[in-house]
Amino acid sequence: MRNTETRKTKTGPDDAGLNYLLTEARKDERRGRAEVMAARLDTLAARITSRQLTYAEAAELLRDEAVKIQNEAQEIH
Repeated sequence: MRNTETRKTKTGPDDAGLNYLLTEARKDERRGRAEVMAARLDTLAARITSRQLTYAEAAELLRDEAVKIQNEAQEIH
């Protein structure tokens, strides 16, 4: 004869609060990432304007930034 134990996870009113906190934390993280990206794009735009880069030079600058972002993403995962 086997001893089997069946567990059921009970959900209650407190679980909704936890889900709310997780959702808010995710939203906050997304906002933070969006602010960082906006700052990066603003910096790139200022650099393109101040140096009066050609289309090709601006594209290269954007490609370099994309590589940096991809490398950072790989370091996180």
